[in-house]
Amino acid sequence: MNQQRKPSGKPPSPLPMRQGVSASRVWVPQKNEYGHATLLDFLVQRFPFIQREILIERMQRGDIVDENGKPFDKNTPYQGDFFLFYYREIPNEPVIPFKETILFQDEHIIVVDKPHFVPVTPTGRFVRESLLARLKHQFQNEQISPIHRLDRETAGVMLFTCKREARRPYQMLFQNREVKKSYEAIAPRPANEQDFPLTRRSRLIKSEPFFIMKESDTRMNDKSNSVINDVTNDNTNAETHISIIETKGDLARYRLKPHTGKQHQLRVHMNALGIPILNDPFYPELLPCKGEDYTNPLQLLARSLSFIDPITQEERYFESRLTLTF
Repeated sequence: MNQQRKPSGKPPSPLPMRQGVSASRVWVPQKNEYGHATLLDFLVQRFPFIQREILIERMQRGDIVDENGKPFDKNTPYQGDFFLFYYREIPNEPVIPFKETILFQDEHIIVVDKPHFVPVTPTGRFVRESLLARLKHQFQNEQISPIHRLDRETAGVMLFTCKREARRPYQMLFQNREVKKSYEAIAPRPANEQDFPLTRRSRLIKSEPFFIMKESDTRMNDKSNSVINDVTNDNTNAETHISIIETKGDLARYRLKPHTGKQHQLRVHMNALGIPILNDPFYPELLPCKGEDYTNPLQLLARSLSFIDPITQEERYFESRLTLTF
């Protein structure tokens, strides 16, 4: 849909937080490109996966409003040039049977030990069950915000800020690569253990389907300052240091230290080395969605985060209490 340009400023939501879920917004363009008679027609076209009857029910509850909190009904004529606010709802949202642990909290940050299978932010089939919604609900604080990414399949240490003004200083730590991150993974034992430790550098790009990443032709392994493959790293955008902690039978426990933070970086790099992380549903092969099957979690754990606190100037170190199956 070719919508008109939205205004640069975003008005605050007139709808309160509900069970940790903040109201979402959608821009209603002034130009009625599709000739909608009512705002309901616009919503049906804008959200094709939501049944018309469900949208009418939400309007009747007063859960779809304008910037001033004025509700609409199914007969409200189309009008544009404003933000419309609504609650994102997932009918019969599955309950994820794993609970996060609060590792640390002060007036600026909350540090959480995230379980496997819990998404950090609302996505797909999960809204209230996202870690963000859980924390907002637990602390009754709508300003809580994640500072970095962690895949739903990955467990471990996550950093959140408690108020808006604290967000930027902590974000800059990650942007400036001033945060030391350490992960653990269980994967097949390598054919040649003498190759480790090594540093994997490559260029990661989007693949198909859209949520999968892949390496482009430029890639290298750097061990003892010697480069494998006669290529330069001018085009690389992802770097991971990989070492072996211990071995047991056909498996090994690895320590992964990413220097960059590309999507799926650790999973792609391990797979590219021929040692894909145990129970990875994406690499080397995209597996069907398991639904609510919570067996066999991805054996990847964000073990620790360390940094100099940008507000208090204290040295911070946080370590996960979770363990991987080995």
